[in-house]
Amino acid sequence: MLRLVLLILTLTTLLPTLAQAYDILILQSRHDTGYEDVMSGFRQRTSSRRVIVLSDYVDVDAVRIVREDRPKLILAIGDAALKLARKVQNTPIIAVMTLGIGAQSNITGITMFAPPERYCNLLHLMKARRVGVIHNPEKTGWYMRQARQAAEKAGIELVVCEVSSSRDTLTHLSSLSGKIDALWMLPDVSAVTRETTEAYFRFGQDQSIPVISFAGSYLGMGAAAVIEINYSGLGRQAGDMATALLAGNSVADVPTGYPRSTTYKTNPVVLKRLGRLFDDVKQLSPH
Repeated sequence: MLRLVLLILTLTTLLPTLAQAYDILILQSRHDTGYEDVMSGFRQRTSSRRVIVLSDYVDVDAVRIVREDRPKLILAIGDAALKLARKVQNTPIIAVMTLGIGAQSNITGITMFAPPERYCNLLHLMKARRVGVIHNPEKTGWYMRQARQAAEKAGIELVVCEVSSSRDTLTHLSSLSGKIDALWMLPDVSAVTRETTEAYFRFGQDQSIPVISFAGSYLGMGAAAVIEINYSGLGRQAGDMATALLAGNSVADVPTGYPRSTTYKTNPVVLKRLGRLFDDVKQLSPH
């Protein structure tokens, strides 16, 4: 009888722990529609998860949680989540919805940049030959190196202005006056800010050139076209990466990549005003 009682007590103690066992710890920066779309896609590819939304708590000790729960990997959604996840050194981390994945041996992920070839295809279709780009080499130098290669293949010359802070952006915009026939906005936190965004579209209107951007919200501000990331597709892609890591692949075997699922969106009013091959551009198919 005593043994039976001890067994019951032992099981009672262990069962809550067993019930909480999971493979993937998901750190989500805050409640956000885009983040929820990522989660929706991720759920289609994975199971056995624990989700912590950081904005619901005053403080989250990710190191302690990983030490006690021993998840096999972490999905970090958003900048705040990635900042916290970086404190964990020995567990694989997949980062999404952040502009700065950076270099850390246990971190991989998906950038918030569409492949430069897709932008160059669009610019080529618009007959753009000299395209202005403003960026901070410390933030997006890696992307510009690949963008230059893609532009060269498409017969496009990039007129690149380098900035170190948003204060330089307005000056460099002025320097591009009369020198380019399209302006390409990158998701660069130094070049494109709340204070400088309007200047891009004012410049495009004054110069009668198309501004190509990276988010659908900019179409209403005057962008001629954007290449937008499908967030649910981003989640599915992250889920495929998680599956590979859970199968025993190392982080080095699952390198950081571009989003697989992106969509061209255009502003017909702006394109018509500019006379920029509207009939061709509007037929661009989603990717």
